[in-house]
Amino acid sequence: MLILEFFALLLSARGVSIPPSQEVLDSKASHGSKYFDIQAHRGGRGNTVENTLPSFAWALIDGSTTLELDNGITKDGVVVVWHDEEIVPQKCQDTGPLYHGDPDYPYVGKFVANLTLAQLQTLDCGSLRQNDYPLQLTYPRTRISTLEELFDFVKCADPDHQILWNIESKSDPSLFNRTKSVSEFVERQHEVFESSGYKDSITYQSFDWRTLVEMKFPVFSAKQAYHPTDSSLPSPWLAGINLSSFPGPSSGEKAAQAAHALGVDLFSPSAESFQSPSPDPNIDGYEPFASREMVREAKRLGMGVKVWTVNRLNIVEQVMGWGIDGIVTDYPNVVRRWARQHGLPVAPKYPKQRVLKCLEKHMAFQ
Repeated sequence: MLILEFFALLLSARGVSIPPSQEVLDSKASHGSKYFDIQAHRGGRGNTVENTLPSFAWALIDGSTTLELDNGITKDGVVVVWHDEEIVPQKCQDTGPLYHGDPDYPYVGKFVANLTLAQLQTLDCGSLRQNDYPLQLTYPRTRISTLEELFDFVKCADPDHQILWNIESKSDPSLFNRTKSVSEFVERQHEVFESSGYKDSITYQSFDWRTLVEMKFPVFSAKQAYHPTDSSLPSPWLAGINLSSFPGPSSGEKAAQAAHALGVDLFSPSAESFQSPSPDPNIDGYEPFASREMVREAKRLGMGVKVWTVNRLNIVEQVMGWGIDGIVTDYPNVVRRWARQHGLPVAPKYPKQRVLKCLEKHMAFQ
């Protein structure tokens, strides 16, 4: 299972030492919210084109507890809201070069780390509906936003700063020319977090555990990838941690134990095995990744548990039966409705007209 599985762990940690150049931030961990944590994955990509100002607007309107998003770093060192290491043609279209004869053009297909912010913001990343999300609202001519722009928009819609954040860095330790370095991710993101007005509400996550070691942010979220040939060897993604060194006995319990070894207090596995031939527990062949044993071990070790990315209510009901603390989903409106039906406390919806007015204002800045 450890050899073939590709899964993610969301971890949060407190009280870790921090480089002299950084100040420890006091944090309100999202799992300590008075509401059941419904996280809008990439802003709720089932409903709206992902990781855009419109997607986060609808996540607020739909009553999400937490906005989940991804960060890249541009060639000129700007933190942008984008999931992929490169600009993929399924999500963005070129509109023309930044200037005549730009040798980097076309920009679609290039790595974010090899393009400047000005080049990225010529792209239209709001016109293309994803085939896997047929109900996704499109917003033609929407640009990739900087993290600072996203914070500014949300502050307009959320003047009391009630929303929580789960922010992932997209650094890649396996191919060093695809993304910026760990130190640059940490420095650039920390600077924006510190000035955001939301620093007490941010959970920081990454597949690349090296960024967590460097960031020393009070709330960490770490994602983990398998070693492709030998599970007895440490993966380059895990900052030297070797899962096979933990007692288990199951792979899920090993994962929880590895998370605990980092000194964390939040653990978030994938609900579904990436190898599952079936997408639903009620359909023959379904293979979960998260398990009752995994959740029990995480809880025994004192960690909260949140599961991702859950887009079927049969999976919601399965994992809720294990006593989890939150769900990351592409459909926060649907999961929120289910949660209310089952008597769980849910975050209030943001006033639609206020959010849309703020969206119109901030889209005009792009």
